[in-house]
Amino acid sequence: MRNVERLTSVKSELLDIFMSMEVAEHEQRTRTAAQRNLRARRGIELHEEFKRLSQDIADLPEDDDDEMH
Repeated sequence: MRNVERLTSVKSELLDIFMSMEVAEHEQRTRTAAQRNLRARRGIELHEEFKRLSQDIADLPEDDDDEMH
């Protein structure tokens, strides 16, 4: 009977360890996905910003260089 209790205890510990590992892996995947999404969103924002700046620069009147000095 004592062996059965010990076996049950070991099985329970192994299950707890496995579940902890699964939770940790899930959290890591979630963090990685969040970082990837943030990088993608920032890349899109930068692209839009550069596009807007390019349009703003293109809209500036072309003056002679003498007027800038």
